[in-house]
Amino acid sequence: MAYIQFLGAAGTVTGSKHLVNTGDMQVLVDCGLFQGKKEWRERNWQDMPVPSKDIDAVILTHAHLDHCGWIPRLYKEGYRGKIYATPATIDLCGVILPDSGHLQEEEAEFHNRKKTSKHSPALPLYTREDAEACLKQFAPVDFHTPTQLSPKFRFEFVRAAHILGSGMAQVTIECDGGPKRILFTGDIGRVRDNLLAPGKVVRSGPEGGAKTDWMLMESTYGNREHPKTDARPELARIIRDTVARGGTVIVPAFAVERTQKFLFLLKQMMEAGEVPNVPVHTDSPMAIKAVQIFLDHESEFSDEVCGMIHQYGSPLTWPGFFFDLTSDDSKKMNDSRYPMIIVSSSGMVTGGRVLHHLMHRLPDPRNTVLFIGFQAPGTRGFTIKSGAPSVRIFSQEVQIRAQVKAIEQFSDHADTPELLQWLKTFAEKPDLVYLVHGEPQAAAMMKENLTRELHWDFRIAEYMQKAVVSAT
Repeated sequence: MAYIQFLGAAGTVTGSKHLVNTGDMQVLVDCGLFQGKKEWRERNWQDMPVPSKDIDAVILTHAHLDHCGWIPRLYKEGYRGKIYATPATIDLCGVILPDSGHLQEEEAEFHNRKKTSKHSPALPLYTREDAEACLKQFAPVDFHTPTQLSPKFRFEFVRAAHILGSGMAQVTIECDGGPKRILFTGDIGRVRDNLLAPGKVVRSGPEGGAKTDWMLMESTYGNREHPKTDARPELARIIRDTVARGGTVIVPAFAVERTQKFLFLLKQMMEAGEVPNVPVHTDSPMAIKAVQIFLDHESEFSDEVCGMIHQYGSPLTWPGFFFDLTSDDSKKMNDSRYPMIIVSSSGMVTGGRVLHHLMHRLPDPRNTVLFIGFQAPGTRGFTIKSGAPSVRIFSQEVQIRAQVKAIEQFSDHADTPELLQWLKTFAEKPDLVYLVHGEPQAAAMMKENLTRELHWDFRIAEYMQKAVVSAT
């Protein structure tokens, strides 16, 4: 019996992890970290229904933690198979996973020092050493390169246009009734143009024309649409108003893709005189390393970004843009009383240096916290964005007196109209589509809307559910 089991990203937007069992192989498509609510985070510590050492292969769609962040734990538990990903994804994981292990260790050390954990001692989910060790298991696969893992299992990557290196995994398994094609979308990039998806770094739009029998498709933005207006005027107003108050704009941003696209847009707006030329600090060692990785993969850039690099050079050399590698560099910013823009990870304020900047600046009404990405329920970012009077950081209640703003156009996830535009390019109607990677309301609304428009068989995946692909 061949089946797919949903081990994550079912009923939630985190922890993407799908087990494909063909009888002769057990393959994980994505191996992500659960983030957000405590009940989800606790799943990171639970054993999978299949021992890690019995997994034969991992196929990774892209380098975001909710898709790759559990790989070091899988390795720690005994996995020694290959992890197939595009070259750009592997380069990014070489930065992201060790950083995640370092943060896991820091968090455990903090709880042990402050005695704020019910576990004694508190342990990291995995260490930096675990993360660095698992990197040797990665195997590069270029887009549109068929890769045979067994007589019954092959796959290839097609472009998802979500972040640098992101690909959908088109899997084909051989069943007694013939081959079954299953498309695992991972996260799907935006289809629309640069005005409505501002600052997009990778080339716009996922590949169309798919032929597949089954599909597992994300539903992150299933219950809301991206604004149809240009984000630049609103962004310019927020920055000008904050600078006029003598305040700082703090931008929690994912180190991969979101930081780079925001920096390119700021540079463009400063050159056009739309915003004042205040210092811009990128305070994330991982984001700084990611900038160089992006420059190494220029073939994936949009024409606009290629033009900016040719005109202005590497972001690492731009006047007035500072890249703070050390903790001392980071701390110096908190002593400054002059307006600036700080871009720091993590995007959902779950950890990283942005916590220190928010500790110092949230109580001051001159400052602005600007969110440019999705905030999952249960994260600090969600709490701040929701209008709460305070948020808990480092076991302290921090008063929120700063302005809190959000610009939704920066999302790298396609919304329902954009997905519909993409689905209409399919060469064939799939037999079945499972919606994953979405909150329950988002998945339910997307199912309703897409079923009405396309009359396809859409279903919502449930956690730990087994979907039988072939009974023989």
